[in-house]
Amino acid sequence: MAIKLVRPGKEFEDRALNFRQEFFDHGERVINGSELLDQIDSYDEWLKSITDNTSMETVNPNWVVTDTFFAVDERNEIVGIIDLRHTLNDFLKDLGNCGYSVRPSQRRKGYGTEMLRLLRKAAAYAGMGELHLSVERDNEPSVKTIVKNGGVYERSFAFEGGQADVYKIAL
Repeated sequence: MAIKLVRPGKEFEDRALNFRQEFFDHGERVINGSELLDQIDSYDEWLKSITDNTSMETVNPNWVVTDTFFAVDERNEIVGIIDLRHTLNDFLKDLGNCGYSVRPSQRRKGYGTEMLRLLRKAAAYAGMGELHLSVERDNEPSVKTIVKNGGVYERSFAFEGGQADVYKIAL
């Protein structure tokens, strides 16, 4: 499996909207790690927002500096999306440095594990020493992805009527 992480651009608009629609068609209204791609009205506005959020000078005051990447395959098709939050504010302390989603038709193929492996490299390059990731306890595929990438259980917290766990990955 050959995927790479690329920054979203205008050239991905149709593929990104297709990617989003696939989640909706599967009854999924939330796309983790997408910096609200699941809630946009305009791809151009979303692109401006995620671009602004890459810099301390232009980041939305309600966000932290964040890099968002599409995971694309050898055909340049979007198989997933992942973000890297460089710091954690009070809101993110339980949610962690990273969120990610693999499109429904591409799940159980190892893409999530590879996306997180590649993001670990980006985080280390950005000078980060560790990542904190949260996962709902019943999301076994994501737990396995995190553990395969060196995730070590750190703590639990209540989340939307259930339990979630925080894992730490040393870089």
